[in-house]
Amino acid sequence: MKHKIIIIIIVMVGIVGILSFRFHQSEEERTDILISPKTGLFQVTITTTGELRAKHSTEIKGPANARRARLYEMKILNIVPEGTVVDSGDFIATLDRSELESKIKDVELAIQKAESQYEQAKLDCALTLANARNELVNLEYALEEKLLLKEQAKFEAPSVARQAEIDYDKAVRALNQAKKNYETKVQQAIAKMSEVETDLQKRRNEYQEYVDLMDEFTVYAPEKGMVIYIRDWNGNKISEGSTINAWEPLIATLPDLSVMLSITYVSEVDIQKVKLGIPAEVGLDADPSKHFTGKVTYIANIGEKHPSSNSKVFEVEIEINESDSTLRPAMTTSNTLIIASLDSALFIPLEAYHSEDSLKFVYKKVLTEIVKQEVEPGLRNENEIVIMRGVTSQDKVYLSIPDKREDLNIIYLQDSL
Repeated sequence: MKHKIIIIIIVMVGIVGILSFRFHQSEEERTDILISPKTGLFQVTITTTGELRAKHSTEIKGPANARRARLYEMKILNIVPEGTVVDSGDFIATLDRSELESKIKDVELAIQKAESQYEQAKLDCALTLANARNELVNLEYALEEKLLLKEQAKFEAPSVARQAEIDYDKAVRALNQAKKNYETKVQQAIAKMSEVETDLQKRRNEYQEYVDLMDEFTVYAPEKGMVIYIRDWNGNKISEGSTINAWEPLIATLPDLSVMLSITYVSEVDIQKVKLGIPAEVGLDADPSKHFTGKVTYIANIGEKHPSSNSKVFEVEIEINESDSTLRPAMTTSNTLIIASLDSALFIPLEAYHSEDSLKFVYKKVLTEIVKQEVEPGLRNENEIVIMRGVTSQDKVYLSIPDKREDLNIIYLQDSL
């Protein structure tokens, strides 16, 4: 029994020894991770995802005069599949005409009513003027009668003659007044007829506009190209059943594929680094073997909320320098914006770079000693940082922090000159 206990104790001691040896060995390996600074091309970049869009395109629009017909939204009944290559005059889409057809029926009824009013006004005016002309004839006869009585009264008593003269003058005035009234009635008839005729013509013009507008609810291609659907304000592509508004009745576009843009979004944290004209590299997710170059041609001044980001982002356009038949609108791209670039730089991983208060340094191995070497940092990217002074490509620096770092000597830049 004692023999077994001794064996167990020996085994346990051996295991502890092995574990202790491995622990110390891994500890030494952890503290002895050394690297040499790299030299060569160094770039500060921002990586984003974008979507291809043609720089120039022809818009395919629905009815241009829909607002005049008080139509503010129009539903797409059917539309050709996206990516369809069409020629000028080919069918693109059909819009719902039901609301317009209802308006045409209302106008037809209004025209019938206006025509009835026009005929009624014409009859009323004809009757009124006929009565006025009859009145003039009667007044002329009455005047002639008064003139005969006046002539006969010359041989009567003075009072009778005077009365006949007065009656004649009244007849003259009545005839003159009737002529003036007739002229007024003629003008009134003209004005009334003009009013009802204008209203009738207005209704007819409205009807013709609606009929002409009806033809615009079938949309045709203005020129040759590939049909690309547009996106609504919510970022969704329009399709059958979608509605377009009368203020911007866009349905689709025919892009010019010779010059393409990658539309991307940069976070508000990085947007200050992006400048117009900086170079960019563009990759195509659909074909990873394709790589293109470009430059930033547009930066939005106002940020916006993007569905794929929790923070505000700014729209950025990258114009692609090359033309390629594989580039198609709406394809996804991987973009690398080159913020800064050094052709020949010395740089180290960020893990090897340290900062304490105003001291910028690395842990450097000098023969068998470890020292804190002050350095002058330069550009940095997500993984590495340029060292302007303090180390060379032949030096060895630590990726990890050595033990007892508080006791290490510090070599300042001025001491190393």
